[in-house]
Amino acid sequence: MRADKQGPHRVAFEHNKKTILKTQSVCGICGQPVDKQLKAPDPMSAVIDHIIPVSKGGHPSEMDNLQLAHWSCNRQKSDKLFVQKEEPKVIGNRNLPQSIKWINYKAR
Repeated sequence: MRADKQGPHRVAFEHNKKTILKTQSVCGICGQPVDKQLKAPDPMSAVIDHIIPVSKGGHPSEMDNLQLAHWSCNRQKSDKLFVQKEEPKVIGNRNLPQSIKWINYKAR
């Protein structure tokens, strides 16, 4: 059985799961909103995804390795590692939020 389902990581995983369900609202895989009122086996129900799968060496209960996801997105991802296709565009020395097109921004 997986380390997040038994043993010393189980309690930490459950604690972090509750925190994520309270603080996150978007699927970390597809980027769409997650309806937390839907229950399994609904394919759009909320689950906790290991960003780096436990089977690939990811930590079973560390907050930085957990994200909110749809059940169906998590099933499709399975134990694959997410590979970003291109580096995010950097303006200055930091990545800016994508709420507006910062490339078109003109200072006044």
